[in-house]
Amino acid sequence: MTRLNPIRILIADDHPMLRVALKSMINSEPNMAVVGEARDGNEAVELFHQLRPDITLMDINMPKMDGLEAMRKILEVDPQARFIVLTNFDSEEDIYRGLEAGAMGYLMKDSTFSKLLETIQTVHVGQKHIPPEIAQKLASRKASPRLSPREMTVLRLVMAGMSNREISAELNITESTVKSHVKNILFKLGASDRTQAVTKAIQRGILRENE
Repeated sequence: MTRLNPIRILIADDHPMLRVALKSMINSEPNMAVVGEARDGNEAVELFHQLRPDITLMDINMPKMDGLEAMRKILEVDPQARFIVLTNFDSEEDIYRGLEAGAMGYLMKDSTFSKLLETIQTVHVGQKHIPPEIAQKLASRKASPRLSPREMTVLRLVMAGMSNREISAELNITESTVKSHVKNILFKLGASDRTQAVTKAIQRGILRENE
């Protein structure tokens, strides 16, 4: 790889200072070049199709369209697109969703620049690159029982402060059915009560505090 044939990189992140820092560091490498910067998921999709980068550094939490949805939309058109998630979110669920959406690498924003370079090089040759600490969290997620879509709905209503009776009315199901869902939720999350269930779900990235 030479300056005449660099790895072409698109940065998608809504924080201007981070984009500036990443661009400066990446462009200092003789075999890499930043070809575009996106401020949100919509721009990421548009710029990808215009620029056809070799690799896209994709944040998860962005306005208008999040990074996960942006990756899915791009991959629908170009299944060979290569993504590295670069984010502040390191919960089991976030990692799983990022890789499920199509990322070939997953890094935290506080990772060293050398680790980012290593990940870019690895992904560029078509291999996945998941740091051991991320892989360990992913393994924990796979080993944990999954909440069903209905249980997720009930859990969101629990987080909203609804009682079993209110959830029963909201979902048009019996109160005993709600109690059964709550019991299953507590068991699957290893929680002793409703409050702890919500807390654990937020910690694991299953729920967002602003949902």
